[in-house]
Amino acid sequence: MNSTDFRKMGKEMVDYIADYLDKIEERPVFPEVEPGYLRSLIPDSAPAETQEIEDVMNDVERVIMPGVTHWHSPYFFAYFPTASSYPSFLADMLSDAIGCIGFSWAASPACTELETVMLDWLGNMINLPEQFLARNGEGGGVIQGSASEATLMALLAARMKKIKCLQSENPELTEASILSKLVAYSSDQAHSSVERAGLIGAVKMKTIPSDNRFSVGGEALKQALEEDKAAGLIPFFFCATLGTTPSCAFDRLLELGPICNEENIWLHIDAAYAGSAFICPEFRHLLNGVEFADSFNFNPHKWLLVVFDCSTMWVKNRSDLIGAFKMDPLYLQHDHQESGIITDYRHWQIPLGRRFRSLKMWFVFRMYGVKRLQEYIRKHVQLAHEFEELVHQDERFEISAEVIMGLVCFRLKGSNRLNEALLKNINDARKIHLVPCHLGDTFVLRFAICSRMVESRHIQYAWDHITKTAAKLLRQEGLQRQSASGQVAAAH
Repeated sequence: MNSTDFRKMGKEMVDYIADYLDKIEERPVFPEVEPGYLRSLIPDSAPAETQEIEDVMNDVERVIMPGVTHWHSPYFFAYFPTASSYPSFLADMLSDAIGCIGFSWAASPACTELETVMLDWLGNMINLPEQFLARNGEGGGVIQGSASEATLMALLAARMKKIKCLQSENPELTEASILSKLVAYSSDQAHSSVERAGLIGAVKMKTIPSDNRFSVGGEALKQALEEDKAAGLIPFFFCATLGTTPSCAFDRLLELGPICNEENIWLHIDAAYAGSAFICPEFRHLLNGVEFADSFNFNPHKWLLVVFDCSTMWVKNRSDLIGAFKMDPLYLQHDHQESGIITDYRHWQIPLGRRFRSLKMWFVFRMYGVKRLQEYIRKHVQLAHEFEELVHQDERFEISAEVIMGLVCFRLKGSNRLNEALLKNINDARKIHLVPCHLGDTFVLRFAICSRMVESRHIQYAWDHITKTAAKLLRQEGLQRQSASGQVAAAH
């Protein structure tokens, strides 16, 4: 393929992508395929000779699209949003073409410096305290691949910081003896990636029980700390969640932060989904207490129209992060690394290589502007409240958690088994797609506003499908009860 071919095929690909998104709601939101479906549709080995792009694109429709869950469909209400925007697509194309591997400033100065500035831009948009911004000189931001990576980086940095601190006080202590006593904490509503970070970091991870609003407060953390310190353990890390995955609950930072600071515990804040909403002044109060944190993370690739992967993380003291991971072989060194005014992001992340991801932040922020991004967030929240009101109007259903942002947790009044059957019937029809969660012992359906293209008519369509499915299920349940009761009467 030469540049002439690329120009032609590139324009055709742009048309295909635009058509795909324009007509996405015509496709079933969830695929009807069985595991292993794809292998029989393609050859067992790569072709020896070149093939035409037309043949490849025909196979995209024949092989790939039947197995795609269409996350950008306006009938996709599962998990949380994944970002989609044309400015971000364009920036990713340019990033791929430039193709730099930005592990150090010298490897591509623009790649490093734009990321530093974009993280300060975004920090300003959410009114992040000055200590977290690179222009402050001590803190700074970095793009990670996911919130899972950010949590792991924070935990590993906190672990190393605690080990060095204890060894400086008592040089006879071995790393192994300290590790055996370290304990980290999170809410019982925290994402599973937090527990996984503990597994990878080889430390004890304990969950703090949440209250009836599914959030963690100071007293619960205090109690756990007192018990563990009395048992000879060493608390060193707490992950607070703002916008939990099950119900979008918010841990109480203003209570938790001072405790963590007093106990010399690293406070990491995971706001993977909800963090984007902090660009709106009416939601910024939910971030109050961030000033107590050592690190903070959220995912613009969820709700801020910057396509995956783009998970933004800030630290108050960059030396804590760099000190835990710095490796500096001769082949990675360069003349400006000790200047104090540039960053080598290889010290801030798990992999060495990194893409030019800040380009898509730059494109999106400039081509949307803060006001339109705020409007986008507010629209999703409004649609969530519209769905909430529909649930309230139907006495067969109930709301299971406070609706704060773009997530509604709801269920049929009745048993877990009934709601499990409802979810299965909804998803089997493939008209909309939902996923569940457990809130305590209760099985709950989650309705998340996800697609950039979702409108009120899609919410109404989804609710109509849910209520019709529920009515059919309740009729079946009633008939089964009548049949069972008739059999009992006949037996007597």
